[in-house]
Amino acid sequence: MKQAFKAREAGILLHISSLPGKERIGTLGEGAYRFVDFLKAAGVKYWQILPLVQTGFGDSPYQSVFASSGNPYFIDLFALAGKGLIKKSEILPVLGKGGVDYGFLYSEKYAVLRRAFSRFDVNDAGFRAFIDGGEFEDYALYMAIKQKSGNKSFDLWGKPYKYRDKAALDAFKEENKSEYLFWLFLQYEFLSQWKALKSYANAAGVRIIGDIPLYVARDSADVWAHPELFKLGKNRKPKKVAGVPPDYFSATGQLWGNPVYDWKVHAADGYRWWTERIRRAFSLYDVVRIDHFRGFDRYYEIDAGEETAVGGRWRKGPGYALFYAIEQKLGRLDFIAEDLGTLDVGVYRLMKKTGYPGMKVLEFAFDGNPQNPYLPSNIAENSVCYTGTHDNDTLLSFFENMSEGELKAYCARIRDELKKAGISRRVSGAKSAAESVVELALACRSSLSVVPLQDVLLNGSRMNTPSTSQGNWIYRAERLPSDKDTEKLNALLVKHGRV
Repeated sequence: MKQAFKAREAGILLHISSLPGKERIGTLGEGAYRFVDFLKAAGVKYWQILPLVQTGFGDSPYQSVFASSGNPYFIDLFALAGKGLIKKSEILPVLGKGGVDYGFLYSEKYAVLRRAFSRFDVNDAGFRAFIDGGEFEDYALYMAIKQKSGNKSFDLWGKPYKYRDKAALDAFKEENKSEYLFWLFLQYEFLSQWKALKSYANAAGVRIIGDIPLYVARDSADVWAHPELFKLGKNRKPKKVAGVPPDYFSATGQLWGNPVYDWKVHAADGYRWWTERIRRAFSLYDVVRIDHFRGFDRYYEIDAGEETAVGGRWRKGPGYALFYAIEQKLGRLDFIAEDLGTLDVGVYRLMKKTGYPGMKVLEFAFDGNPQNPYLPSNIAENSVCYTGTHDNDTLLSFFENMSEGELKAYCARIRDELKKAGISRRVSGAKSAAESVVELALACRSSLSVVPLQDVLLNGSRMNTPSTSQGNWIYRAERLPSDKDTEKLNALLVKHGRV
């Protein structure tokens, strides 16, 4: 099987929202281009981000109003000013320090974007061609109706809109053309800015690793436009929802609430919807990480309305047939399979058959078990090694929050791995432990090693704490890496043959 990565390369994980810059959130503007410059100077070949999608309630990039959308918050207002669509005085500056303020963005940035749209020529040839392409038709209609209905979930809309009566939708679009076109304008501007940034990165020798969740949000244009693809009732409410069963971490499991797929319907039309979703993803990214890959082998579903995941059942997923169908239509593509968590024989078979590299997270490695698959000395080449992911604590915080005895034990195990790798380092505290784990990630056999920017700089806060609803997705880097940071990282990449 073809591997996604050449021998021994490195990447940095940082979402667009976390970039430093002059707005209240990271954007596709100057900060993003300067970050690419840093990656090039350091010899880093991959920039990994989280889903680019437009977020909804809760601000998670893993819950979106449309699986193939771009987040309007990421649109660079300075670029719009350069086009004469807004005045520089209308740009929302960063006020003080701190994380992303989504409440402010929702109330204020959309107002500025609407002002820009009011000055935009909707007869622009490029925009008309974009509309005629039709890829965002369902999204724009969904968002326009949602705005006019007071942001209600689509299953609470009036019947003609809820059940997609063609005459009613045509009449709505005609009567609310400006609102409909506004949402198309946002995607047009987002894609224009994103493609320019990606071209700049690719020209600098940097490839983009994107991310797609297995499931889509319950209240989304995807479910509204294709109800037949999901296990829904006649009222368009889910009959079955996704989650995971009880385990060591939770006695009642996790109830995610996403509608599960009716895989028989997907198989009957050759997985057309999934193929189109993947095609769109690869129009944005060079490599795609698939979240919750194990759900393609077997997935866990719970009756809608249950208060916990205890009563759920495992069901058979599409397996290799889905990926075979995609490859037949789109060719061999570069995927990373997020294979973390409790796995079984079926998942391992699917991983082997697809040939996709899995993930190895070093924060899970040093528990004292010599057979731990995440130990650097146990990691195989066809894998992607991470110090941690967006769901993990930063390395420095991870070690700083340990008891003295626990940290001492971890340091001893890290020293053992350093010795196996032929690395001489002093490991005696949280900072030196964090630095050592970064080096172990770069020294291991994985074809690609990815380090979150927080672990490169040994500062910053975590991006997400799973199973919590507050304080997530708001991390913002205070600055770009300095020349000293760049030189230090480059020296490590050179030392371990990743340049």
